Amino acid sequence: MFITPGTPRIVIISYSMNYGVKKCVWTALGDVTANIIQATLVIFVIGSFISDNPKLLNTFKWVGIVYILYLAYDIYKSRPKSINSDEKLGKSFLSFFKDGFLVAGTSPKAWMFFPFIFPQFIDFNSNYVAQFIILITTYVILDFLSLIGYAILANKMITWVKANAKVINTISACVLIVIAAIIAFMQQY
Repeated sequence: MFITPGTPRIVIISYSMNYGVKKCVWTALGDVTANIIQATLVIFVIGSFISDNPKLLNTFKWVGIVYILYLAYDIYKSRPKSINSDEKLGKSFLSFFKDGFLVAGTSPKAWMFFPFIFPQFIDFNSNYVAQFIILITTYVILDFLSLIGYAILANKMITWVKANAKVINTISACVLIVIAAIIAFMQQY
């Protein structure tokens, strides 16, 4: 799940090209923080509740769609940094963290991933807390590394698009809009 392109990766790619890899660390930290909370809630508190209440998932879906569309607009309107400048764009670390957290936190894909996949790797008849800690730690490390990998790759690609720096923002915004449309029309709960 964490290797496949999706909304968090699109945001990371765009942010890497606009703000640099170092700032993307905060977006990635927001993403994995949301994943830790989701996995903990799903495994220990509300896993069966979410499965039994598709309206809740549907609400998360629409909140996520609205936020993805907002991010698409924000990315499209942002001014790409000059390739040769050290110009600092005005976005706080907390804002990067919030974007990563909200994109991951409102993702119905993640809310479905944890209750369907994680329990397959946990034996609830033995020390399942320790098993969960090992599983979530492994997941978080791999997810964080894949996000940073996407950011580094995107930052390297920036030289390819320096003649038309706005192109990547337009492409990223369009991909986010397509993802929002796919979620809206294809994911039924």
